[in-house]
Amino acid sequence: MQASAFKPLSLSLSARFQSTLADKSKATASVFAALDTFPRRHIGPSDADIEAMCKTLGFDSLDALSDKAVPSSIHIKNRTRLGPAMPETEVLERLRYIASQNKVLKSYIGMGYASAITPPVILRNIMENPAWYTQYTPYQPEIAQGRLESLINYQTMVQEITGLSMANASLLDEGTAAGEAMLMCFSNFNRKKNIFFVDERTYPQTIAVLKTRAEGFGIQVIVGDYETFDFEQYKDQVMGVLFQYPNSEGSILDYESFTQKAHEHGALVTVATDLLACALLKPPGEFGADIAFGNSQRFGVPLGYGGPHAAFFAVKDEHKRKMPGRLIGVSKDANGKTAYRLALQTREQHIRREKATSNICTAQALLANMAAMYAVYHGPQGIKDIANRVHNLTAVLAAGVEKLGHTVVNKTFFDTLTIKTAVEASVLHAASVEAGINLRRIDDSHVGITLDETVSKSDIEALLNVFARGSFTDQYKFGSTKPYSIAVPAVEELASSIVSPVPEALVRSSEFLTHQVFNMYHSETEMLRYIAALQHKDLSLADAMIPLGSCTMKLNATTEMIPVTWPEFGSIHPFVPLDQAKGYDIMHKELEYALSEATGFDNICLQPNSGAQGEYTGLRTIKAYLESIGQGQRNVCLIPVSAHGTNPASAAMCGMKVVIVKCEENGNLDLVDLQAKAEQYKDTLAATMITYPSTYGVFEDTVSQACKIIHEHGGQVYMDGANLNAQMGLCKPAEIGADVCHLNLHKTFCIPHGGGGPGMGPIGVKTHLAKFLPNHPVVPTSGPDGIGPVSAAPWGSASILPISWAYLKMMGDDGLRKATQVALLSANYMLKRLSGEYEILFTDSNGLCAHEFILDTRVFGATSKVEAIDIAKRLHDYGFHSPTMSFPVPNTLMIEPTESESKAELDRFCDAMLKIRAEIRAIEEGKQPKEGNVLKRAPHPIDVLTQDTWDRPYTRQEAAYPMAVLRKRKFWPTVSRVDDTYGDRNLICSCPPIEDYEE
Repeated sequence: MQASAFKPLSLSLSARFQSTLADKSKATASVFAALDTFPRRHIGPSDADIEAMCKTLGFDSLDALSDKAVPSSIHIKNRTRLGPAMPETEVLERLRYIASQNKVLKSYIGMGYASAITPPVILRNIMENPAWYTQYTPYQPEIAQGRLESLINYQTMVQEITGLSMANASLLDEGTAAGEAMLMCFSNFNRKKNIFFVDERTYPQTIAVLKTRAEGFGIQVIVGDYETFDFEQYKDQVMGVLFQYPNSEGSILDYESFTQKAHEHGALVTVATDLLACALLKPPGEFGADIAFGNSQRFGVPLGYGGPHAAFFAVKDEHKRKMPGRLIGVSKDANGKTAYRLALQTREQHIRREKATSNICTAQALLANMAAMYAVYHGPQGIKDIANRVHNLTAVLAAGVEKLGHTVVNKTFFDTLTIKTAVEASVLHAASVEAGINLRRIDDSHVGITLDETVSKSDIEALLNVFARGSFTDQYKFGSTKPYSIAVPAVEELASSIVSPVPEALVRSSEFLTHQVFNMYHSETEMLRYIAALQHKDLSLADAMIPLGSCTMKLNATTEMIPVTWPEFGSIHPFVPLDQAKGYDIMHKELEYALSEATGFDNICLQPNSGAQGEYTGLRTIKAYLESIGQGQRNVCLIPVSAHGTNPASAAMCGMKVVIVKCEENGNLDLVDLQAKAEQYKDTLAATMITYPSTYGVFEDTVSQACKIIHEHGGQVYMDGANLNAQMGLCKPAEIGADVCHLNLHKTFCIPHGGGGPGMGPIGVKTHLAKFLPNHPVVPTSGPDGIGPVSAAPWGSASILPISWAYLKMMGDDGLRKATQVALLSANYMLKRLSGEYEILFTDSNGLCAHEFILDTRVFGATSKVEAIDIAKRLHDYGFHSPTMSFPVPNTLMIEPTESESKAELDRFCDAMLKIRAEIRAIEEGKQPKEGNVLKRAPHPIDVLTQDTWDRPYTRQEAAYPMAVLRKRKFWPTVSRVDDTYGDRNLICSCPPIEDYEE
């Protein structure tokens, strides 16, 4: 029958028959429908729960709620075009294909990156373990003792290997660590000196990041030869010097006299170094360095096309209170037990704001923990053995290369050779790629080689074969089967006669990794138990919800995480030729498209490797644009008083003048004050920084008007992306009026927090800003107008980008929108449940919040002497991480549930908060004393609860099991309340003696 015959028949069908056909069509479709759909797994509440929660709030649907919560003026104009959600198995198949487009060659490129062996016990039990990668920053030490101990190990490792007395808990990467070192020198001299000298044999990406950082502070970076640098020429204006040790050519030079000269001229000495090299070489601290930094990646962390990797940073004791980043210290708990905590937190940018020289607010905790465990597992002798093997293999290679007619330029080395080739370097590169090898590209007559712990005898033979082929190219045609006409030296013979080229004066004589922790866990059994023991001391998303306002601790799905450790992503050096990273290129382009669709921006830059880096990059891009249109005088940044502390710090780092804008009593941006300030600075206004929804957790319906005011006065609008989880699918920052916005991939887009890092902070920009996005000196990422790099690697922490890529693919348009709606629903549901017992600080005109809300706990101070910190610590006894404490309003609690938590978990948390309110009421009514009560003495670890005597005004049962459900399942804090004051007054930031562990 012809198809056209169906038309008249279908028109005459009865309604009942048409319905039957429709049902059959649906049934047929359902046969082929995927069952592993992701949104229902990612979104915690079931459809029935969503319906019940909506009903509690008086709405009949999610759409009705979001229409009311989100101002109509910013409702999405252009729906996202991500497409339908892909099933989990299809996403992995697609990513397998993308990964296969990367070519995994043996890379000897070096330049601060080296292949490493991740011990399987560390790979499986830390890197791939949600109990480690879903933890939050350890601001609540009583439930974070495990990772705090591991980070103390990391600090101790860095201190002892570098020979310096104090180290922090990691920075973002080597390039930005160099920037922090330079700015620390700047701060040390109260900004009165502005010249920073860098030896020309420092890695090019480091020099480029330094120059980017220097511009906002008016610092002059001079690059030259340290041997000929004349301090006298600059009349005591040199604040610091930097050199690479070993240098980028591979040479090991004696910098002791230069260090002394720098000190004589009042400059600090900063050294970029290598932890493995320092196992054999005299460490920087022993020849007088003030600061040492570098990349700990080769301690068991994959290359990952550039990251994430933990930078290390160590200083002399006299500089410890000016050291950037997080510092883990040893303290005591309320019962005198040794406990760890974040020390000297007042140094962080949220206190210093526009006076800061750094906006660092995160670290690379997960990767620092991996590096620390690598040192624990191998111990001092194991690290020495690895270093000696790498060094000896390099000596074998050097001897063989020279026998083949090439010349090793650097006569001293640890693991890196610069080789003057007997032929055009391009010939060797062609031969090496054909053999599955990447050499460092230097120039037409030089190549570089850096060896690592993965190198074997057969690898050395393969390298020598490449150099043999490059010795007689006129006689040898590549690809032919003609045997070599030159003999390749036997590696055994070469090895029998090697002599270490390290100068005797620079051979390390001091011990390192002497603490017991580095000498106890060398069998896999013991290592596994140590990792597990620390894991059990930490609360993660594997244990309970982490309801932190502004931090969005949502599901980090297993399907999203699996590809991160695939070798096709993990084993790629960041500076390989682009044709070897086609898979990454495909993924980057698809992720950029998805993020553009989700936010409305025209271009996305993936280089910034933290949210604060994204802030800085966005403002630098604005500054470059203004200068390009002849408006370089514009340097004022208007920032609301409610802004995140990184906002004014980032503006200050860009050389902008920060002007504070008031907020109204309801928390909204004061448009009258904004208008007045915009008018006052109309000739110099560069930008404003707006957090949306506001830092107070409310959708302000005047946000578009605020953007318009700034634009009318010649400025640009920067939107802080911390709260994007309330926008996706409902509104777009670019449509609201933002010109640039950073995107916290470790919040809204599901990259895990990792106990305090890694993070990623790409930025979205409108077209007029696109050509000013960051470039890179090794792998170009922008055009000639692009600002300098803001991270050491071209695409930041590229190996974790598959997580966000997979999330967006699996959610699709409808899933992304529903996730946002459920985030709003969950927050408002909890607000409704708690509002009868707690005062809610800010809501909109409909009594609604966005994706987070603030409980005002200040009133309890007068009625019961209970503070926000007491509620936070008591929540540990209920098995929960506390909400964000005292931000953005002191002595309050900010709650964000996210869309991933089930209604049951939301109710469990609300039940705990209501029970705590009853405990406060008991104090208010005189049933419990105002001092020594269950809140003031919280949390209650097992060792306290099992003491022989109990003299407290509440029972052990009330302390341990305030709700019956806890008897079935409970996370236990491991120490009592930690004494912060003691820890800061007695600053100890390395491993305590073993007796303290036994205690």
